[in-house]
Amino acid sequence: MKADFGKTASDYQKHRAGFPLSFFKRLQIDGLTEGSETVVDLGSGTGTVARGLAKMGCKVTGVDPSSEMLGAALEMAKEEGVVIDFCQGTAEGTGQEDQTADVVTAGQCWHWFDPESAVKDVRRILKPGGLLLIAHFDWLPINGNVVWHTEKLIMEKNPSWNMGGQVGIYPEWFRHLNEGGFSDIRSFSYQEAASYSHEAWRGRIRASAGGSLSKENVVAFDEAHKQMLKTHFPKEQLSIPHQVFVIHGRK
Repeated sequence: MKADFGKTASDYQKHRAGFPLSFFKRLQIDGLTEGSETVVDLGSGTGTVARGLAKMGCKVTGVDPSSEMLGAALEMAKEEGVVIDFCQGTAEGTGQEDQTADVVTAGQCWHWFDPESAVKDVRRILKPGGLLLIAHFDWLPINGNVVWHTEKLIMEKNPSWNMGGQVGIYPEWFRHLNEGGFSDIRSFSYQEAASYSHEAWRGRIRASAGGSLSKENVVAFDEAHKQMLKTHFPKEQLSIPHQVFVIHGRK
């Protein structure tokens, strides 16, 4: 399934929780970013990773194929008072100059790329010794929890959606970095909950599962989701378990 995330840019902007503060702190603790690096953020979307790194002091360029996403990202960066250069492009063809990036990041997007082509362009734009860092912040379906019920509903209403049942760990990415010629490959992972209201969780799901649905079907799904939450999880605030997974390697 190939989703059109431009259709859901508004929901991404309003409702999708970005990487937690603990993620950016861990990057500093592990010496992966000092706050002075030149960074290219692939699949930048609304810029959650780009903004976090810019706030640390990095010089960041966000690359995304969707003009709608880039527009939302620029608006959010202005609202938060950070300067980021957003440009249209793909992971396989970033359009960035050779050997100009200290760090290349890919947050919540590597699974959409052609890994062989993406790694090739990442190596081209990275400086010698530069870092490729791939990260995900995934909700966790645990039998009977709100994520489990939500995924069940998504698959009923959108059979082409095949992103359910994830555990938030991606062992195949080690092969991508190894075959791409990266060295000093390491990873870390931990769990952290994110808080959502009913409205925000519905928006979050529309952003992820609505990209392949028509506008009318998104409305119908959202109404069913609203009723499911009201029936099974009546408390307004939801605690959604997530897994942070990061893998990184050096050129």
